[in-house]
Parts: sequence; C-alpha cells; structure tokens
Amino acid sequence: MSREIWLGDMNGFKQVKGYEPFDIRIGYSGFGPRAPHKTPPALYVNAKNPLPGLSLTQVAQILTAGQPQGDINTWGQLGVTDERWKPRRIHVYGLRDDGGFATNLRIDKLGGLPFSAKYEALPTREDVIAAVANDVYGIGLTGWVNAAKTSTDVRVLALSEKSGGPLKTPDYNDVAAGAYPLSAYLHLYVDRVPGQKLTPFIKEYLRLALSDEGQQLVRNQRESEEGYVPLSAADLQREREKLEAL
Repeated sequence: MSREIWLGDMNGFKQVKGYEPFDIRIGYSGFGPRAPHKTPPALYVNAKNPLPGLSLTQVAQILTAGQPQGDINTWGQLGVTDERWKPRRIHVYGLRDDGGFATNLRIDKLGGLPFSAKYEALPTREDVIAAVANDVYGIGLTGWVNAAKTSTDVRVLALSEKSGGPLKTPDYNDVAAGAYPLSAYLHLYVDRVPGQKLTPFIKEYLRLALSDEGQQLVRNQRESEEGYVPLSAADLQREREKLEAL
C-alpha cells in the first residue's frame, strides 16, 4: 500500500480479525514537485507569501484547535514581519475530515485534536490548490497532487520535524534521507496473529523486500507516476530489526 492505512481500513480489519495487521515499511511513496507525476502530501501557500517554512508543531497550531502551545491565527504569530501579512488572519484550506487522508494525517501528525473552526474543508485536492492560488493569506493541506495541475501561484512550504530544526521539502534527496516530515511510506501489511510467528514464506518475502535487491526494485520505480523511493539507512535498519524480532 502506497499510503498509511486509513482509520476506516484499520477498523474494518480489526472488526473481522480482532487485531491490527502487521506493518512493514519498504520505501517512500512520492517526491516532487515533478510534472506530470504526483507530489506527496504537502502544505501549500500562495507564491507571494514570504513565510520560509513551519515546524510540525506550528502546523498543528494552525490547523487544529486546543494544542498545548496555543492556537495560531495570524501570520504575525509565525514571525512574518511584512505588514501586508503580519496582522492578517490565516485562511486554512484542506480536505474533508471524512476518515480519509485529512483524518489520518490529523491523527498521525497533528496530535489527534479536531480541526480548527477556521479550517475550510473542500471536496478535492485541486480545490485546495485553487483556493490557495486565489488567496494570498491562504494555506492548504492536501495529499498527492499531480504537479502538472498545480498552479504557479502556489508553492510547497518547507517543513521541519521539530521547532528550530532544518526545513525540508518533498524533493528526492530529502525524502530519500527520511527527512521530509509528511513523507508517506510504502507498506506491506500482513495478517499476523499477535504473539505468533510469521510463516516462513511470508517472512522470507518481507526479507526480500528489505534486502538490497528489494530496495533496488523500489529505486527502479523513481520515474514512475508514483515515484517510489527506497528507505533511508536508518529506516531500513529499523524495519529489518522489527522483522527479525518476530
């Protein structure tokens, strides 16, 4: 699967099986922007916006309500000094909180708190991009977008995992280093009863996916529409250790 398992998917599996599937990550899904292929999940601002980037904590403070650090409502709260932006309220756009992309990112990356009252939910990813293109005070969160359909009036906003950390974008090098905070993983999900070992065939298959040869197969899909990227050394080691611990 080229995205995180969504809440509805997980709940359906658990309802039938009584437990969660076992998850092995074998790569990253997407990098960009690279027309005409997909750009991975990202925050977009108007091309005229002077903000260089945000931490994930700041993203949560903008998009959701009730964060411990407080909510962020104006561009000035983000350190923007340009008087055309500083006093103005942030206009937030995103996808519907319907159990899909927006819901799962809110839970996985933003602390699980509800979206802010200023979050305007739109039907499609293209609608989010168009809203930000037409609103210099807008910021938009969306999933995979065909870069060929992305207006030159918007730009991808760089992000940092932690406050004060280095800003990263979804370009190939940052994704391949495991450094882009909103990277989506490539997953293999396995029906494994907790406490039981994997069957030898399944375990060997997962070993192959995490082997140097398997990672080369992922790398070979770099120029595909999805733009798969092999795991960073740290992520690869972690997944190998997780598998061998079973």
